[in-house]
Amino acid sequence: MALRTIRTEGDPVLRKKSRPITEMTQKLRNLIVDMMDTMYDSMGVGLAAPQVGILKRIVVIDVGEGPIVLINPEILETSGEQTGEEGCLSVPGMSGQVTRPDYVKVKALDINMEEVEYEGTELLARAFCHEIDHLDGKMYTDLVEGELHKVSYEDEDEEE
Repeated sequence: MALRTIRTEGDPVLRKKSRPITEMTQKLRNLIVDMMDTMYDSMGVGLAAPQVGILKRIVVIDVGEGPIVLINPEILETSGEQTGEEGCLSVPGMSGQVTRPDYVKVKALDINMEEVEYEGTELLARAFCHEIDHLDGKMYTDLVEGELHKVSYEDEDEEE
């Protein structure tokens, strides 16, 4: 479909609460496809509708196990704890240490407006929390322990 412009920190839309979806429309289906394309093009693992300027409760995630679409997601259960590097497509080139649950169970609607539940650990648990936070106007930068720092990917392919 089409790539959407990702809003960056400082854009007021990122701090607003998103509205629930009550019915699936072709326009929303197109938005979901565009969000997936935008996420993959930006090499992200998740994207929430507010990040492309749409205040709707829609999240797309792919941590390498295939795409997940969450409409009106709710976190049902969490346990454990993990602390690790977290970044965001709305805060390009930066990351920071964030503590999140190590296990997360979510309930949502899929693209056909049918109820689904997902359970995730590690990166998927982190992605669920991070993206659902976006729907409530929260940024991972609010949770960073210490300072944000620049991320460099240039050295990762070099072997010593």
